[in-house]
Amino acid sequence: MHCCHDSNAKILIYTYSMKEYIFPLIDLLNEMTPYLLFGFLIAGILHEFVPRQIYAKRLSGRNFSSIFWAAMFGIPLPLCSCGVIPTAASIRREGASKGATVSFLIATPQTGVDSILATASLLGIPFAIIRPLVALVTALAGGVAVNRWCSDDENIDNVQMEEEKEKKSFWQKCIGTLRYGFIDMLQDIGKWIVIGLIVAAIITIAVPDDFFTQFNSYPILNMLIILVVSVPMYLCATGSIPIAAALMLKGLSPGAALVLLMAGPATNMAAILVINKVLGKKPLIIYLLTIIIGATGFGLAIDYLLPAEWFTGSIHVHGAGCCGAEGAPWWQTISSIIFVALLAVAFILKYRRHNGCCHDEHCQCNKEQRFRIEGMMCNHCRENVEKNLKNIEGVTDVRVELTEGAAYIKGDNVDSSKVIEVINSLGYKHIPEERK
Repeated sequence: MHCCHDSNAKILIYTYSMKEYIFPLIDLLNEMTPYLLFGFLIAGILHEFVPRQIYAKRLSGRNFSSIFWAAMFGIPLPLCSCGVIPTAASIRREGASKGATVSFLIATPQTGVDSILATASLLGIPFAIIRPLVALVTALAGGVAVNRWCSDDENIDNVQMEEEKEKKSFWQKCIGTLRYGFIDMLQDIGKWIVIGLIVAAIITIAVPDDFFTQFNSYPILNMLIILVVSVPMYLCATGSIPIAAALMLKGLSPGAALVLLMAGPATNMAAILVINKVLGKKPLIIYLLTIIIGATGFGLAIDYLLPAEWFTGSIHVHGAGCCGAEGAPWWQTISSIIFVALLAVAFILKYRRHNGCCHDEHCQCNKEQRFRIEGMMCNHCRENVEKNLKNIEGVTDVRVELTEGAAYIKGDNVDSSKVIEVINSLGYKHIPEERK
């Protein structure tokens, strides 16, 4: 009898644990994945079908028009605060002013088609409208301030940027769209989406429901705490959404949640160091102040001027103890299964690429020159380094391992000092190999 009771108790505990810990994570996943998949598809289309010349044509010149178009081009692009760096450096070299470059740097990582759609799915339409609006306003403000107070004499002509994409057929572009959207992007931000979902589930379970309500009389304090935590750390625009939703369910004000959604993805320590190197100290200070002041200002406006019901009433995250996957529409469940499968494939390909080379001393790959690189965080970084190193005289092949943080170069009489110069000029840092 005791054995039977013990078994029943264990089953009840297990069932409760499933509802308490697993179902909130599944609910978040089901809400986001249909919009994420569609967003990744649009991102791939933008990457493959929008010619780079369009950016160069609109962004050249030291005027408001270039700043405006830099923001408008940047808002839908799904680039993180690290991946946006090589693209921004490229448009700078193609004639964009410092103001237009900073406008692009501010607008791009705060939003993206994937994050806008995911915001609508979890936080509702009002937040999905506010995010690109804040990105636009802060990008315009930062760009205008840089053009007004910063000299544009400096350039980055010493940086060899990537070449134009080779001519591709329509079907090659379609394949490239799928590869970029569902492999490259998932390799770049998939980990951060998973981390965001797990953190959100933990917040849902562990944080008391009224935790943040005790600070509602001090919204500035909430915002300052979030700024201190989010500005230096890497947080992608999409991965920040479930965290913001979970915190709001625990009493965080909508304005403070907006600060997390905008300031977190817009900056990280690696991006700050690179921007300082490429554009200079004064544009960097304006860039940071614009993001911080803009996010905080709009956050206060939301808390004090707009009805809270617009934002709190639209959160679609279910709390612990909800029915989980059993109550989700079939199309959400299928989207979650597809997303998890694609995520697994992307990570497997990334792992195989990193470990696909043998390490035997007689292997041909060990005849390559190896250069350790610090600061690469996504596939945009990898592609940027590869394409620029291939331009060096004598180089016949380049292989960059993102997870390892290293470039392997083949060629005859390749000048190592030139390789190091190109790596450093791109905003990354060459790390000398330790002598054995």
